[in-house]
Amino acid sequence: MTRNTSDHCSGQAGTGRYAGRHEPEDLPGSTILTTDFRAKSPAWRLIKSYTYMIRNSRNIHFLIFFFAVVSFLAACRQPVSKGDTAAGDKGNTTDAPVFTKAVLKYAHGFLIDYHDHYKLLSVLNHAGGKTDTMKFVLVQEGTPVPEGYPGAQVIRIPVKSLVVMSSMHVAVADFAGVADRITGLGNFSFINSPLVRAAIKEGKVQQVGLDGNINNELIITMHPGILMTMSNPDASFGKYKTLMDAGVPVLPNAEWLENTPLGRAEWVKLMAALVNREGLVNKKFDSVERVYNELAQLGTKATTRPHVIIGMPFKGTWYLPAGESYQAKFLNDAGAGYQWADTKGIGSLALNFEAVAPEALKADYWMNLAQVDTKKEIVGKDPRYAGFKPFQTNGIYNNTKRVNDLGSNDYWESGAVSPDVILADLIHILHPELLPNHTLVYYKQLK
Repeated sequence: MTRNTSDHCSGQAGTGRYAGRHEPEDLPGSTILTTDFRAKSPAWRLIKSYTYMIRNSRNIHFLIFFFAVVSFLAACRQPVSKGDTAAGDKGNTTDAPVFTKAVLKYAHGFLIDYHDHYKLLSVLNHAGGKTDTMKFVLVQEGTPVPEGYPGAQVIRIPVKSLVVMSSMHVAVADFAGVADRITGLGNFSFINSPLVRAAIKEGKVQQVGLDGNINNELIITMHPGILMTMSNPDASFGKYKTLMDAGVPVLPNAEWLENTPLGRAEWVKLMAALVNREGLVNKKFDSVERVYNELAQLGTKATTRPHVIIGMPFKGTWYLPAGESYQAKFLNDAGAGYQWADTKGIGSLALNFEAVAPEALKADYWMNLAQVDTKKEIVGKDPRYAGFKPFQTNGIYNNTKRVNDLGSNDYWESGAVSPDVILADLIHILHPELLPNHTLVYYKQLK
């Protein structure tokens, strides 16, 4: 909370000829003159200086003047509202329970309801034309578990230790400032965060396995606050029964089902709810949102829309973003033309080479080609690629600029919570005149 520090509230007292006098005792029964009040309040400094004068003065006019001044200075101390707690003032960087709520604008995959000493988290599945819900009761440490939620998993908050399965989970923890609480990872090879990599090197993080190879015994021994999985909410949780029976909450993170970049990034607010840092995360996300929307206005108003193709065939199938996916939204907001923009679905379209080649022959740009770094590598996979227009005009850009020595691509980690930076990269590539001073962060040109 910002306090009023204007000159009329900053007068100094307790100096001059009364500075060396013995400090008066508190008035009997006083509940106002706390230690904190003494240390910080100008009114208290005035009280210390003039108490002697009050006790010995018979001048009623002086007393009236004195109490008027004290009342004015006390009024300068703005009241602390319920939402302006100490933790709130610091952006919720502590674990103390706070009253700030996560405000969801874009994500459709989860909801958070706030109650007196707990939060009700609902992870939603919109598949099949209906909405199924998994419920989790987030209970503040030291408070009772509420009744009325049969079948819901209970998670004690703030969560102090995390086992996570993907780099996206690392990114949301990092965003909330709690990456140091990660004690287990599905696989060390897919992580880019310097903080987490250092913790791995120091032996503070265990590798617990992925999917069917999860080491249940190890996780039970670690007993983390939660295990965050990559599961779809409608997937069978039977494989996690052993862990849940042992008291390890298992929470699915389905951010990849969101249909906008901001919706995907907003899953940081689920992590915020788990660690009582809603204030901090709301503020950081607001900044990302503002920049992204400003860039989207710039990109969508571009006078031209260069055509783009995405990806390369994998085992004979060319997977392209469906028209309702967050990747297609990126392209639209960057001012790109995309042949499959009107297709349905939030996942990928599975096409063959012949279906994509006619568009690739005339496209302006070719992006997101997986693990290739040169045009030579591209044509080595299939000589026909040399006939594509982007190949001939050097219009090939890959999202692999931030791949570390282990092959982990930070585009899928920090990029997941930095959609504004990715959008800036795309606009700079497609419309360099709109962002002439931008330096590419996640993308690089292949030559």
